[in-house]
Amino acid sequence: MISCLESFDSSSLKSIPPSLVDGQWPTALAPMQDVTSLPFMKVIAKRGAPDFFFTEFFRVHANSRIDPEILSAVTENPTDRPVFAQLIGENISDLRRTVKDLMAYPVAGIDLNLGCPAPRVFRKNVGGGLLRVPGRVSEILDMLRVEVDSLLTVKMRIGFEDDRFFEELLNSINKYEVNLLSLHARTVLGGYRSDPSYSHVSKAREFVNCPVLLNGNVSSSKSALFLKEQTGAHGVMVGRSAIRNPWIFRQIREAQSGVSIFRPTMKDVYQYIIDLYEALNKPALDEKKCVARMKKFLNFVGLSVDSDGGFLHEMRRSQNKTELLKVCSTYLIDHGNAEKCFSDEPFDGLVARPSSESKEGCHL
Repeated sequence: MISCLESFDSSSLKSIPPSLVDGQWPTALAPMQDVTSLPFMKVIAKRGAPDFFFTEFFRVHANSRIDPEILSAVTENPTDRPVFAQLIGENISDLRRTVKDLMAYPVAGIDLNLGCPAPRVFRKNVGGGLLRVPGRVSEILDMLRVEVDSLLTVKMRIGFEDDRFFEELLNSINKYEVNLLSLHARTVLGGYRSDPSYSHVSKAREFVNCPVLLNGNVSSSKSALFLKEQTGAHGVMVGRSAIRNPWIFRQIREAQSGVSIFRPTMKDVYQYIIDLYEALNKPALDEKKCVARMKKFLNFVGLSVDSDGGFLHEMRRSQNKTELLKVCSTYLIDHGNAEKCFSDEPFDGLVARPSSESKEGCHL
């Protein structure tokens, strides 16, 4: 069988887009299902856009079509920052069809999801589930390398339950000349609470021929600079910490420039919550559903509000918009809190549990 790669001209490969600030290493907003939609991107952009955006994943299967709501993150993004379209699937024909459809739009590139840890996803052998079958990953990349006219990128974890296939997967990254690798430094089964293995990021950076973005517990501008230096990664990708602190990309940029880093106040955080509610609140959306969705985001914001977890406790029990915003006002505006600084890091001992806020859960 002749590999698709034999007909591929490597000279047609493009470099990843430049950073917003010349001479700085890049940041990216991690793709998060039910989070990184156009409304959230707009709210983030007002507070300092990342260098790269990635969409929520487009589900790819026999009956799938391009989701117009996810596509709007590409076609209506108000910034000049590149937006990569992420795909999740495993059928070659369906993936090829979807790529051809997406090539009609101004995507910066196609990103393959090899890391989603949600059980209902990996049980279908897509996302993180594909890390158990590296041969299938190779077949998918073989096809994508030919069909993708723009950049081809991959977001993956270090393995499914361990790193037994890590080098084999990195070999495929090289073989099919992937343009950018975003590496979450945990296994799929490690979820989000296991300790990240940053040594795997260092190894990937030395092994592959493309830039590597470090992902996993980049919690602040300070940790971003430390981990970037420790691993030698090309840049950092931030996910849940950007929900908690939407100024993080601005702060990382300021830290690289050596200027004073912006410290948001509790009043700033309150306005962020108001903006986010308005952005997510669609005309036809039931108030309770909008409140439930907001709670997913506030589970992360609340990690830096008060060390006792009072905000999280009361927020999770609010039933409507009035109750929810009353909790936010009490902890962020009232009692002289407005001018207090929002904590750069989450307080010890507090845990976000966004999946409990809906039956479907939030794949973060």
